[in-house]
Amino acid sequence: MSRIAKSPVELPAGVEFKNSNGELTIKGKNGELTSELFECVNVELNDNVLSFSPKDTSKKSVALTGTQRSIINNMVVGVTTGFEKKLELRGVGYRTQVKGKSLNLTLGFSHPVNYDIPEGITIETPSQTEITVKGCDKQLVGQVAADIRDYRSPEPYKGKGIRYLGEHVVMKEAKKK
Repeated sequence: MSRIAKSPVELPAGVEFKNSNGELTIKGKNGELTSELFECVNVELNDNVLSFSPKDTSKKSVALTGTQRSIINNMVVGVTTGFEKKLELRGVGYRTQVKGKSLNLTLGFSHPVNYDIPEGITIETPSQTEITVKGCDKQLVGQVAADIRDYRSPEPYKGKGIRYLGEHVVMKEAKKK
């Protein structure tokens, strides 16, 4: 069994855990998340501590035990503190703002780009060139940030585009005559 699967997950105060017919529900102050339990993994709750073990010794069961532990730990962290990704826009005239339930992006195209914000996600724009994506589902936060970045990913010659905060873009040298 992996080192990840051996470490237990502690449930903080105010977090409810429910397992009904293989469907896990974790409820906290930031929301409620559900996930399906892998059939080859046992999850036990003792004194607000979740422990994980494989049902048999097959390679698949042992591998999925660590995966299940990571998924549940991310759910617990999500409903207590939440997750966030920050993006920055670089380029002349690149701007962003939130209008209602959509994100309006001006990225140098002949038209503005409107991105509909999915349920469970909050997007803030502290300035015209910064985007903060927040939510309790780690996978959804990452996917929304990746979708926004895909509209204009950083190009390698001038570095213009949407990038994650702190992302290093390898710049190419222009062709010499």
